[in-house]
This record gives sequence, structure tokens and C-alpha cells, in this order.
Amino acid sequence: MKEAAIDTHSKALRINLDPRWYGTFAEIGAGQEVVRWFFRVGGAAGTVAKSMSAYDMKVSDAIYGHADRYVSRNRLQAMLDREFDLDVERLGQERADTTSFFAFADTVVARSYRGTNECHGWMGIKFQSRANDQPSQIVMHVRMLDEEASAQQEALGIVGVNLCYGAFFLSHVPEELVESLLDNLTTRRIEIDMLEFSGIEFRNVDNRIMALKLVQLGLSGAAMFGPNREVLQPSDMLHNKAVLVERGSFRPVTYVNLDMLECALAKFKEDPAVADKPILTLMELTMRNLLAGGTEVDRRDFLARADILAACGMTVLISDYFEYYRLASYLSWRTRERIGIVLGVPSIYELFDEKYYTDLPGGILENFGRLLKNDLKVYVYPLQRSPTEELQTIHTVKVKDDLQPLYDYLVRRGSFVQLDNYNPK
Repeated sequence: MKEAAIDTHSKALRINLDPRWYGTFAEIGAGQEVVRWFFRVGGAAGTVAKSMSAYDMKVSDAIYGHADRYVSRNRLQAMLDREFDLDVERLGQERADTTSFFAFADTVVARSYRGTNECHGWMGIKFQSRANDQPSQIVMHVRMLDEEASAQQEALGIVGVNLCYGAFFLSHVPEELVESLLDNLTTRRIEIDMLEFSGIEFRNVDNRIMALKLVQLGLSGAAMFGPNREVLQPSDMLHNKAVLVERGSFRPVTYVNLDMLECALAKFKEDPAVADKPILTLMELTMRNLLAGGTEVDRRDFLARADILAACGMTVLISDYFEYYRLASYLSWRTRERIGIVLGVPSIYELFDEKYYTDLPGGILENFGRLLKNDLKVYVYPLQRSPTEELQTIHTVKVKDDLQPLYDYLVRRGSFVQLDNYNPK
């Protein structure tokens, strides 16, 4: 049974009063907001072996080695490894049989004085579930959404305590652990777009299910994983890349699905704006598609689709962005390069269905304004339902009479690109 949410003060105090856990807090970039909770509630001497903040880059490099980027997964991992190893080395002989050592670390950038920067960071904990055990680890990427730096620091402290509490008391129920990361917070304050479990305690955890859980809970609008089943941090993957995405059910992956992407990729590369740019191709599954009219995702069905896509060497994006303009906004916020979306002719008709845009003040016109504002291209795969039927292309599509001029205009301006290089078989 899921444990009721506990306030942050009580979580920190419970950890402090439990003699099993002892370790280090290393925090860079927004103050020592996590360890501050453990000092504030009292009893920190039973938990905190060391607390530190290596803010100066040279000092940080001297401790953890050189880093090209200081707010990065690599820097976080170096911090976790170094501090955990030091705890075991310095304290193991004296306490190894009775203590579960841990190292908590974060490296973040909060709101700057000018207030124009992205506010995000990496956070993780490396810990022993029991004395003398092999270490396990949880790593995540967070975005702080509050406007004020002080509020961001507060949120960071809360989610850090949630992570520590989850690692120590909920590691046997990882899905509840994920849910607990939101305790005493809302999705308007914190976004977690990457979460990875590893080590002996989580040997049976499939991180793709955890990525799905993030989107289900609203902790992130999207999550990503690669062909080797590894979870990926979307902003890092999308940064400075031209992006081509195909949405589908992929139940199963068909020759048509693969041909759509292959044909669109060939056209995409012909675009002068894409020349010499690295390209990321994505297969997108939406939550609406995964739910398929129900209220729960079929995990086995999801993993079966994910495994097939992995076998095809695909990077998968799970998103809660049913409307294409929301998907476009998500992608364009993370890359300045060209974005392309691959659709079949039937999806063009859906794109021109006004019922999907009733919540937009500008209706369907606002939809296309948002969708195409960064010169996004829609690559359209033709449709032929039977050998005797006419091939349907962007030039044969007929939408509602009052919308046809809009459609024709978008075709003329090159927003819709016909895929004439398809495999007729």
C-alpha cells in the first residue's frame, strides 16, 4: 500500500534518527539547500559525515577532475563516485558492519541576477541499501520552474530530501519512489525529465517504465530512451541538432513506418538549413496512444513496442503532447535547428479538424501559427488504400471548403513537403 505523503521536515528527521545511514552531501550551484534540511531539523550528526560545496571551478576540478561542463551528468557522476569512495575508505574500517554509506550530490544553475538563464541541474544519490552491500544509484535531471531564485532553491531542497528518503525507505517499491519525488511540491515548480535507477537494489527495474511513469505523473511532458534501453536527457540529446520525428502507434512497427522515416530523412537532408547539421530521428509515442481509450497503460504492450523500436535502432520519445503544435513548441525550445514531422495523408485531415483547437483563442489559425512559426516542415507520406484507388498526396487532399485556401497556401509556401520517393511496394 502506498505510503501517505510525509512533510519534508518529518522526512529529514526520520533519516537523521535512523542510525543506518551515514554519508556526504556535495552541492554546487544553488547553495546547500538539501543538507540544510538535515541541519535544520536536528540530529544531523547521525547522518552527515561531511557537507561541502566546491563552487570555484579550479577547486572543483582539483577534487573531481576536469569537466567541460559543470552542470552535467558527467560532473554529477564524478561527484557521486568520489564522495562515496571517500566515505567507504575513511569510515569503512570503523563502521562498515553497521552503516549503510551514501553520497548525495547535485550540480545546478538557479535563476541568475539577470534572470534569463535556463534553471536546471543534475541530482543523484549513490548508496548502500544495507551494510557491506554493493552500491545502488539514482540519478535525475531537474528543471526549476519558479520565477524567483529563492523559490527555486527551496524546491531543490525539497526534491533532494524526497530523493534521499525514497532511496532509503522506498527502494523496494521504485514506482512509489518516483511518485514521492513530488511530495510537498507541484509540477508547476519542478520538472524531472530524466530518471535512471542502477545498481544491485534496482537490478530488476526497467528504466523505460520509469521514464513512462514520469510522463504519466506530469513530472515531465516528455521522456526519451535510446536503442540500448538507456534513458536519455532530452535537452542534451536535442541540443544543436536538426530533429525529424515520426508519431505512431508502432503496434507493430511496419514497413510503412520505416519507409516513412527513411523517405522523410532523405528529403530532410536536402534542406539547405539541415546541411552539415547533426540529425536526430525520433519515433514518438503519445500518452493518448498508449492509453488507447483506457485509464491505464498496458506495461507489457508498451515494452513490446519499445523492444521492437529498439531492435530497429530507434530513439523513442514518449510525450504528453497530443497536439502537434505542443510537440513543436517542446522541440523548438530545445534546439534552434530545423524540425521536421513525418505524417501520413490521414493525419493531414486530422490536423485540419477544428475540434482539436477549441481551447486556443485563435483556433486552427493559432495552431498553425504555433506549429510552423520556426519554419517547421511537415513531410507527408502518400496513401493508396487499394491498387485500384487513386494515390492520395498533398496535391489531392481536400479539407473543409472554408479551410481549403489555408491548406493550399501552406502547400505553396512549402510547409507541407510531398514524399515522392516512397517505396511503391
